[in-house]
Amino acid sequence: MSAVVYLNFDGVAEQAIDFYAKALSATEVKKVKFKDFPQDPNDPLPENELNMVMESSIAFAGGNIMMSDILPSMKNVMGELVKGNNILISIVNEDQQTLENYFSHLSEGGYVIMPLSNTPWSSCFGMLVDKFGVSWKFNSDADQFLDHVISNKQ
Repeated sequence: MSAVVYLNFDGVAEQAIDFYAKALSATEVKKVKFKDFPQDPNDPLPENELNMVMESSIAFAGGNIMMSDILPSMKNVMGELVKGNNILISIVNEDQQTLENYFSHLSEGGYVIMPLSNTPWSSCFGMLVDKFGVSWKFNSDADQFLDHVISNKQ
């Protein structure tokens, strides 16, 4: 079993997919738009919603992120989409060069909260918010740190 980060966007999912696929050197990108499905003739989607992303998946270095657009016609049910700090994507990779590449690409147009650096809990740790308002955490030693702290508690 695995947990997958799922991001919702307000009509810019296709731009986000392109950005993340490039920044993370995606190995596979899958994308389905609402227009790819037959429309209910009695209740068709408005033209502006047909090109929005219904579902997508980006695979990279053993990870996976899924994304979609929230249709304007669904906002009365789901509520307005609000950028917030309640979603954070954590990339754990022992290869420091890979972390540096991801960090560099994802920070384009965004801002760095904490540059990649050696910390007491990781030999390579950093945080940023990308140009879509998504928060990212990078850590080369997350598993070792957790194992070390847990074993010392016992």
